[in-house]
This record gives sequence, C-alpha cells and structure tokens, in this order.
Amino acid sequence: MLEGWLAALEAAPAVEWLRLSSWGYAAVNTLHVVGIALLFGAIVPLDLHLGGWRRGDASLAALSRLLLPVCKFGFVLAALTGSLLFAADARAYAASPFFQAKLAVIAAALLNAGLLRRVNWHAPRLSGRRLAAAGAASLLLWLAAIGLGRWIAYA
Repeated sequence: MLEGWLAALEAAPAVEWLRLSSWGYAAVNTLHVVGIALLFGAIVPLDLHLGGWRRGDASLAALSRLLLPVCKFGFVLAALTGSLLFAADARAYAASPFFQAKLAVIAAALLNAGLLRRVNWHAPRLSGRRLAAAGAASLLLWLAAIGLGRWIAYA
C-alpha cells in the first residue's frame, strides 16, 4: 500500500516536472539549503546562549524573541522544499536508512525545542545545567539531521 502511494506521488505532474526540469530541482534544492541555513544559523546562537555563552549580553527572552521567528521560517522553508525533494524520488528516499534516521532526529530536535518553549524565560532562577544540556542536545540533533541529509545523497 505504501509503495503504491509513493509511486503515485512520484508520478504526480508537478513532481514529474520537478524531476525532469534542469533548473526546477536545483532551485528547490537551493531553497532547501537556504531554509536549513536560516534554521541552523538562528539556532546556534540561541543554543550557545543556553549553554552560557555571552549570557550577560542579552536575556534568553529577548534572544528567543529575535531568533525564533527566523528558526520557524527556516524550518517551514526546509520542510516544504524537503517534501518536494522527497517526492521526486519517494520510494528510494523512503527505503533509505539515512532518510529514516534523519526524520527520527528531526522529530527528537522538535521535541527538544517544544520542551524548551515551555520554559518560563522570566523565572528568577533557571537551572543552568538543564538549559545547557537542552542547548547541547539541540545543536547535536540539528547537526545530525544536516549530516544525515548529506549522507542521503551519497548512499
């Protein structure tokens, strides 16, 4: 059943155009990289701040207000364009252990981010170790997702 759905997805006219277009796939792939860059580029300073880096320069609340919209936009752009890239060769990607691992790592990173969003940034005393651990986990998970994404292309 899944195999049939994936084959139908690959055969969709827009997906077929994307796969056969000399510039369409490259444009979508470029936008995917831009989304990843926005997402990770905004996450890095926030996660480093959670770990204690330059904590006196800005509050976590102020930094998150500045960076989270960029993170969200980057994630949405990467997810939408990644879905299009997936559709171009859905059966091969779905069978790839690297792709499956990438999805699992992204799910873990989103869970970590969701738990962090529940933090009361204005609390008088936040556990520095817990915030540092969450920031380190975030960095490692997103780096793993990026690495696994690159491995998909070579495996």
